[in-house]
Amino acid sequence: MIKETKAQRVERIKKAKDGLDVLNDIYRYAKSDEEIDMEDIDRFKWYGLYTQNRNLQDKDDLTQYFMLRVKLFEGELDLKQIEAVAYISDNYARKTADFTTRQDIQFHFIKIKDLPEIFAKLTKVNLRTVFAAGDVPRNVVTCPVDGINKEQIYGVKTIAKNINRYFDANPRLSNLPRKYKVSISGCNKYCTSHEIHDLSFNARETEDGEIFFDVSVGGGLASSRRIASYIGYVRPPQVLAVTKAVTEIYKKYGNRDDRNRARLGHLLDLWGVEKFIEILHKNIDFVLKKEDLQECTPYEKREHFGIHNSIEDGRSYIGCSVVGGRIGADGLYGLLELLKKYNATYIKLTTTQNFVIADVPTVNAPKMVKKLKKIGIEAYPSPFRARTLSCTGMNFCKFAISETKELAEKLIIYLEKRFPKFNEPISFSVNGCPNSCAHPNIVDVGLLGCKVEENGKFVSGFELILGGYLEGEKSNFGRKTGIKFIPDDALRIVEELIKDYIKSDYKNFHSYAIGRTTHG
Repeated sequence: MIKETKAQRVERIKKAKDGLDVLNDIYRYAKSDEEIDMEDIDRFKWYGLYTQNRNLQDKDDLTQYFMLRVKLFEGELDLKQIEAVAYISDNYARKTADFTTRQDIQFHFIKIKDLPEIFAKLTKVNLRTVFAAGDVPRNVVTCPVDGINKEQIYGVKTIAKNINRYFDANPRLSNLPRKYKVSISGCNKYCTSHEIHDLSFNARETEDGEIFFDVSVGGGLASSRRIASYIGYVRPPQVLAVTKAVTEIYKKYGNRDDRNRARLGHLLDLWGVEKFIEILHKNIDFVLKKEDLQECTPYEKREHFGIHNSIEDGRSYIGCSVVGGRIGADGLYGLLELLKKYNATYIKLTTTQNFVIADVPTVNAPKMVKKLKKIGIEAYPSPFRARTLSCTGMNFCKFAISETKELAEKLIIYLEKRFPKFNEPISFSVNGCPNSCAHPNIVDVGLLGCKVEENGKFVSGFELILGGYLEGEKSNFGRKTGIKFIPDDALRIVEELIKDYIKSDYKNFHSYAIGRTTHG
């Protein structure tokens, strides 16, 4: 018998039973001792569940634990929702809770038997996990200060809600060729990083005050590494129609024979941009107009840290840093207590594993910042702390080669001590495998998990990637340097890198990183 390819297996599983239909099975498995069918485990992704690496389990613990991802529409959590996720973290997830790069929150050590209670807890506060993973439209990301930022180009809340309503648990979209990522933003800082999404919309304002949205398609990371192609602009009421048309085109024509060549960007490469636009125009009743793209904010400046006056009089928002998104039950409870104490009512997550407190009374903001610092949350983070991403890592992820979260924290603390006066924006990623969950190819310094030979044996380690950068059409992906090292050497390697930059004649670290990969 000819062995199935990975793509053939996945497509067969999806045809045999829709991922949306596995919910009843989840409840059945939770209430019985029945062994879970491996094909149903694949379908569990449609409800945000992934099997967890067994690294942190006791040898005599045979439990199958899961990671559970909860989708947060527009990255938002109100007080009741924060209390609910803190409770889940504390009671069902061994106090784990991480913010993700798609403005979601995820937990570890989840047991199948606890899922009915967890789902009930989430439903009570209007949270859910459906379409948080799988071959579906993932969470639509937006600017965390949309609607409250005085400098925004355009508020996208209504448009984002319409897109989410179209995507949410839509059975027509429960079997796409692969995952599908969309962003929409009216942010003047381009903070959603439109260059790496399958489909993105960015607001622009003309000289006479008209608002349009630039449309970009085909961005991606890892094996789908590609800077999105700009295909034109549309008016705000046309955004949803473009979203529907592009999604249907991807569903119909996306590659289902090779999962490594199955993202929308691969279809763009196969067809070419002009053919894609031609087919898109056949599926909408208007024409995308095209002109030169506007200049956009460089990647390292796409943040909203610190205290800022809101559009609402007497209110401010506070951009906050969390190392690698690792907030945990204690962090969530501590944050909840401060929100209540200082009369703020909700937060919004960012695409860099950080968050914004959206509506604190202005008079309370400085006091709140001081209290946040005491629980490890920085409103004015160091350059090393501000933009350091890290993926789930080997402790929990079955694909990871190296551990990440703890190393990221050690790296930040070490660099802050070694370079206390360094004040240039710089971005880092600690990524546990060749996949790109922590975006190692778009940061200044990426640590990419790989096997490293030491004393004749291959052990967990990293390869150094330098020079990643996002700025519209000026974007470039970081390059592998060939420098590989074990985790114990990571602090020294990065320290030497920064020392070398400080002694150099380069005007900024990005230029230095590019120079290192070009000239050695």
